[in-house]
Amino acid sequence: MKYRTLGKTGINVSEIGLGGLFTSGLGPGFEESKKAVFKALDLGINYIDTAPGYADSEATLGKILRDVKTPLVISTKVGGRPLPFDPQNAGQLKASVEESLKLLGREVIDVLIIHEPDRPQQYAWWTDPANAYGPVIDVLADLKKSGKILHTGLGGTTTTEMTHYMTAGDFDVVLTAFNCSPVFQEARQEVIPTAVSQNMGVVLGSILQQGALGRRYDAVVNAKPAWLSKRRQQQFQTFYGILDKHGLPIVEACVRFAMSIQEISTALIGPKTAAQIEESVTATDKGPLPDDVLKEIVEMASMLPGRPFEEPMILPFNKPDTYWGPGLANLASGAPVGKGVL
Repeated sequence: MKYRTLGKTGINVSEIGLGGLFTSGLGPGFEESKKAVFKALDLGINYIDTAPGYADSEATLGKILRDVKTPLVISTKVGGRPLPFDPQNAGQLKASVEESLKLLGREVIDVLIIHEPDRPQQYAWWTDPANAYGPVIDVLADLKKSGKILHTGLGGTTTTEMTHYMTAGDFDVVLTAFNCSPVFQEARQEVIPTAVSQNMGVVLGSILQQGALGRRYDAVVNAKPAWLSKRRQQQFQTFYGILDKHGLPIVEACVRFAMSIQEISTALIGPKTAAQIEESVTATDKGPLPDDVLKEIVEMASMLPGRPFEEPMILPFNKPDTYWGPGLANLASGAPVGKGVL
């Protein structure tokens, strides 16, 4: 495992990190999750990301890591707890962080991330959005001063608004999800360059697009369900052709694509099993994609550089005939509805 610096934090983190969404009741069960986490640690992964919105991920990780002495970098988020959640309530925000510390069994949170500050109508964090200010900013400052958190970040799925908040505030890390994979490369246009200019650590989330790139769906793509635009269909067909031409498994291509972006600090994988951990680490060890393959992938992504309005954020390839939108793609994918899908 190789390591990169997490921006201005100065912390060295593994090139791939463990996303904790499925290390929870959404996953295959506690014992399988424990095996997956221990396999990740054995293979050198030292960055783990979770959130209050990821079902019982914090509690599950806390139980698994209770007796682990290996130095780890833990990031979690503020947002979505307690219910009903009021992002303007400083007391709630502080209580949520205290709960995270308790569940994770930690005295300090390495990186505390504001969850979804950018997605429309998700959480109303800001009283002054032009300057990225709201009660959460004062809470983060107090928590940092007290030593309960070390670094702060933003975690979201858009690009334009996220870039604004990155420059308006003083944050250490950005977690950008659903927008930096072989097919979807919007984060490379503004988010990542802005992070570099701000010396922020860059964490990529959902590099397999919450499963849409976890395996091939040739039959679904070729059948073109109603929610799949013609240009997206052509793009996926071109991508699959590139994989065939170079003999690349799709997961390996996605992981190595992330490794090809030198500006990032770590890319999160959201595995359910130890075998999936091994698959991603093996791909990571092969290093960045060759220049010729990377060039073809960049050209393929340019076929449709943005999302059609109706396109679901989580492409429901696994249930192609049950999604009709636009609306909550989460319902079709089986992911939690509305909150916390990073």
